[in-house]
Amino acid sequence: MEKGTHTEAVTLDQLLESREDRARRQQALLEAHPGQTLLCLTVQLPGSVKRNALSLAIARAGVEALEAAFAPAAVQERDLVTGFEAYCLVPLLPLEAKRLCCSIEDRHPLGRLMDVDVLEMAGRDTAVPVPVSRERIGLPPRQCLLCGRPARECIRQRSHSPEQLLAKIEQMVKDYNV
Repeated sequence: MEKGTHTEAVTLDQLLESREDRARRQQALLEAHPGQTLLCLTVQLPGSVKRNALSLAIARAGVEALEAAFAPAAVQERDLVTGFEAYCLVPLLPLEAKRLCCSIEDRHPLGRLMDVDVLEMAGRDTAVPVPVSRERIGLPPRQCLLCGRPARECIRQRSHSPEQLLAKIEQMVKDYNV
């Protein structure tokens, strides 16, 4: 596992570069492994600190859940200052893999804090990986941790403060580790 050692705030530029690097890595993995479906686990944590004890506890639980659901597939982990990432190639069709990943996100005690993208190539004419949506398998959008409304709506409207969200996340991790 690549180790990051920082628990400091990251800049928007760092986050954007990290996102671009993740997209390049996803594309390279899919191109190198035709016929495989790529899973990419990240941790959902509000605020500018993306690597700390909370994010690492969530990441560890996410990797364990992926390993249990997709055994014997290997999980490649990256512990970065901009946040934890894990990659896993599986010999499943994208929609089948998405169903299993959504089951982790919806049923695991920390699943709501994990984002497990299932990626496939956009089409024959382009080599751009795109995530499979929950809607494609008949599931509703993910819900807000605090109020149950669609999470994207609350994020867009900034309905809850980072402090409120972090308090909820801390309680979820504490309850999980008991």
